[in-house]
Amino acid sequence: MQVAPVNASVMPLAAPSLPLHLLRALRAVVGRELNRFLRQPTRLGSALVRPLLWFVVFSAGFNNVFGVAIVPPYETYIEYKAYMVPGLLGMVALFNGMQSSLSMVYDREMGVMRLLLTAPLARGWLLAFKLLAGTCLSVLQMVVFLAIAWAFGVEVPLAHLPGLLVAMACGATLLAALGLMLSVYVKQLENFAGTMNFVIFPMFFISPALYPLWKLEESGAWWLLRLAEWNPFTHAVEAMRFAMVGQFTALSWSVVLGCSVAFFVAALWGYDPQRGWVKSKGGGG
Repeated sequence: MQVAPVNASVMPLAAPSLPLHLLRALRAVVGRELNRFLRQPTRLGSALVRPLLWFVVFSAGFNNVFGVAIVPPYETYIEYKAYMVPGLLGMVALFNGMQSSLSMVYDREMGVMRLLLTAPLARGWLLAFKLLAGTCLSVLQMVVFLAIAWAFGVEVPLAHLPGLLVAMACGATLLAALGLMLSVYVKQLENFAGTMNFVIFPMFFISPALYPLWKLEESGAWWLLRLAEWNPFTHAVEAMRFAMVGQFTALSWSVVLGCSVAFFVAALWGYDPQRGWVKSKGGGG
């Protein structure tokens, strides 16, 4: 009995290895977000208008109002515009994190999230890639704003720049994880604006982004000071502020890293088909 030769052209292809599979998924998810951003050049301009308005107008108007005393991390008096830069970097990351959340809600309504979450890959990896995409977009916009601030005279010593970039990336990850978590609970695009107003503005204004916390203590606003101390955005800004002058704050870094993990785990729980919106939608439509 003769055995027919096996036609190599019809043999099934071997399944890709896990690292290769992850790399393809990373390129698809992150690449999609970056390409979408690059195809909309006005998006970068709109993201920078708000912090630039604060930087150019308010730094000139409030320069003599907010005197920044010699308190950590500063060892001498500084200009108000130099004090503002970390807070405005945080503003860029905060608004982009909320923009990423809006993108997730939009993708869910269009059915893209259902296709993504049913891909043959662990759900945690897919959400981590969405988180990485949001972080990359935030850091890109933050770097552009930092370059503009540099052109206006706020210089960062080159020796401190690597630490500042790491702090920027960690702060962007924190706020992107917050947006990822919020996308679980914002069910419709119509509800997004109202929900974000209850997140963005309290987080930004109850923080040392625009004025030092000792101003709150000096004015006797103890309850506001306590809220600011418990605000994760406060610690993202402080981590960048300390990094700009080559210093390290263990408390702020602990809060930033801890809250990033907590927000991501909450998002992962919310997107679990047995618990979160996927179950309530009967499959994630």
